[in-house]
Amino acid sequence: MSRITDRKQRRDKIKRRSRQHVQGTAQRPRLAVFRSLRHLYAQIIDDEHGVTLAAVSTLDKTSAGDLASTGNREAAKRIGELIAERAKSQGVDSVVFDRGGFKYHGVIRAIAEGAREAGLKF
Repeated sequence: MSRITDRKQRRDKIKRRSRQHVQGTAQRPRLAVFRSLRHLYAQIIDDEHGVTLAAVSTLDKTSAGDLASTGNREAAKRIGELIAERAKSQGVDSVVFDRGGFKYHGVIRAIAEGAREAGLKF
């Protein structure tokens, strides 16, 4: 097996294990984040109804704006701020943070800090 496959399987195993404890409800939906090598993604998900309430990624030109890179902490902070604004427009002010099997540092932490600074509680 290649090292890349092992890494992906390890992250999927961690994600499944943490998903047993992190559940989004209508009152407190789940803020799920994903990072690839080039882009960052964030979604507000109501798991009870299986509905995505808001989503932001660096693929969208309005989200990325004039950022030089779409996979660094600066972009992550902007994604966090934008997802918080879109969540507030949907009437959501408190969420459960789902790091998606990634370690809580670097861009994952920057997304969380950006969302907190914009007024989202978790």
